[in-house]
Amino acid sequence: MTIDRAIDVLATRESILVFTGAGISTESGIPDFRGPDGVWTRVDPSEFTIDRYLSNADTRRRSWTMRQESGLLEASPNDGHRAIADLWQTGRMIGCVTQNIDGLHAAAGLPPESIVELHGNARTTSCVECGSTTPTADVVSRVVAGEADPRCSCGGILKVDVVFFGERMPAAAMTRAMAWAAACDSVVSVGSTLSVYPASYVPLTAAEAGAPLVIINQGSTDLDRVATVVVAESSGATLRTIVDALID
Repeated sequence: MTIDRAIDVLATRESILVFTGAGISTESGIPDFRGPDGVWTRVDPSEFTIDRYLSNADTRRRSWTMRQESGLLEASPNDGHRAIADLWQTGRMIGCVTQNIDGLHAAAGLPPESIVELHGNARTTSCVECGSTTPTADVVSRVVAGEADPRCSCGGILKVDVVFFGERMPAAAMTRAMAWAAACDSVVSVGSTLSVYPASYVPLTAAEAGAPLVIINQGSTDLDRVATVVVAESSGATLRTIVDALID
């Protein structure tokens, strides 16, 4: 079985890097982006460039409505997130690099020092003018109460703390992720098509340096060709089986 092969590959590894994408959170009720029923099948991504968001009040109103209806802020970690937190507790994991903005790795118990959120975190919102930060749930409550385009107390535009199309990736986050890629002795990629760059340079860099790459994803990925083993199964049950075997 491919899961048994994945366990064999990771059994002696002491510095495992975990890389996660939207597929790990679908079991928590959060839709992915590029799947058959993903967000981008229903919404034009060009609508959510940073320039359009900042210049167009209608775009901001649609964006806040989507935040209100997404269910992301109410989502809870699933067994995949919890399995990764359990792996961290063994001391055999260098860290978790995630493309996700849902904050569920932290909610599952991973400490801040173990997580790099390459695309930000939707649970907080900042003012683009004064930089003040507030919980996104508080802003969404204002939307529910009737404010279609809520503003900061200074009058500035509010924006969730995620990377929009056209924005640069956080340099510090990418630098830290690439340092882990250089130092790890193996990579487990979960729930990602590995098609979005520069994020996918993280597992690719590790694999090209000789670290075995285990991919867990229900569809094909752009890095299947360099993987040591590909497990085409759901992330939660697969991660739980692998991590339990590594802990035993």
